[in-house]
Amino acid sequence: MKVAVAGGTGTVGSHVVEALRSAGHDPVVLSRGRGADLVTATGLVDALAGVESVIDVSNQSTTSRKKSIAFFEAATTNLLAAGLRAGVSHHVALSIVGIDRVGLGYYQGKLRQEELVFASPLPASVLRATQFHEFPGQVLQQVPGPVALIPRARVQPIAAREVAAALVELALDSPVGMAPELAGPQEESLANMARRLLRSRSSRKPVLQVRLPVAGAGAMASGGLLPTGPGPRGVQTYEDWLAEQAR
Repeated sequence: MKVAVAGGTGTVGSHVVEALRSAGHDPVVLSRGRGADLVTATGLVDALAGVESVIDVSNQSTTSRKKSIAFFEAATTNLLAAGLRAGVSHHVALSIVGIDRVGLGYYQGKLRQEELVFASPLPASVLRATQFHEFPGQVLQQVPGPVALIPRARVQPIAAREVAAALVELALDSPVGMAPELAGPQEESLANMARRLLRSRSSRKPVLQVRLPVAGAGAMASGGLLPTGPGPRGVQTYEDWLAEQAR
């Protein structure tokens, strides 16, 4: 099967492409570098020629509500329209557990993405997953300085590879609408994860857990990012992932 991957060079997207190839399918990476621009729609219809399913793991690194909504609105609208024109039969989008409970600016863009997917006549599936094991490292990159100020948050991290496998499984099957939430095997404290990551890098940088003065901070601290019901669970723990990175 020919499957297009929007964001196919990113953290999850690279694993999606690898999983598709390993299963004998033909992944088509949608990127500006390959002539397909999600935001302007340039080259999208041509890139989707012969594609049966689309997996959208595209991303915009921003904490701004305005920028997040603008990106996901443009990218999703264009991708869905191009999919309809090209005869795509299944659109799969990756989303995040808890975005309807935690009011961060970035999450408002993801909510808009979900709205557009479900409003489209193109048959679709949306998979909400918890934060990846890479998440603490991404947070640490945003807080330079002698002390790492990490938001107070309860998370249930999952391996990006396992999320990719779940997305591929969805894309190769019939559309399901909102899929059961996917989470990692166990709950963790984000600050504790950051401390262990720094130790694995032989860093003695202290970590201070704080409650950020932003919308959604209280919900993050009280478990708003955790799954609320039964659903599939990943296998690889954060500790196992750290050990894998050290090899």
